[in-house]
Amino acid sequence: MTMVSIKDAVNRLAELAELAEKGETVVVTRNGKPVFDLVPHQIRGGLCLEAGEKFLRERGVNEIFPYVADDFDAPLSEDVLLGPLP
Repeated sequence: MTMVSIKDAVNRLAELAELAEKGETVVVTRNGKPVFDLVPHQIRGGLCLEAGEKFLRERGVNEIFPYVADDFDAPLSEDVLLGPLP
């Protein structure tokens, strides 16, 4: 791990970028205290719907929502809204 001041980092950015590309973490400091790190870029995966579907299939789940009532999003009646909680 390499530590450099912000001023040094500005002057050596290309060199520090090469270190990060090689897998090294570069800690950039201000007044001797770490401010941020230069790290190798990582491609982050998004949501994998296929993996989720496979997971459910392996556990015998064929439908996530087998039934949704027609009035699912209808407003609740006042007696339900003002009634005691179970």
